[in-house]
Amino acid sequence: MSVKLVFLGKLADLAGAPEKLVPGPLDWAGLLAALPGPLGENARGDRVKLALNGKILSDKTLLSAAAGDEVALLPPVSGG
Repeated sequence: MSVKLVFLGKLADLAGAPEKLVPGPLDWAGLLAALPGPLGENARGDRVKLALNGKILSDKTLLSAAAGDEVALLPPVSGG
């Protein structure tokens, strides 16, 4: 079974799609391995947040997603 990655905002543009399925379970190292190039670089940065099944993780390096879970990558939000 898979973990669904959801990319929002500019991260979806970098990913080339709004979603991607990766094999589960998934930890932080596995997530980075599944995100090539600029997408992975952005994910490593402090400004991109992760949400696991709708709940934002306070420390994304502690990611532990099981098969069937959803991990959303949230870009910085700008307001006006």
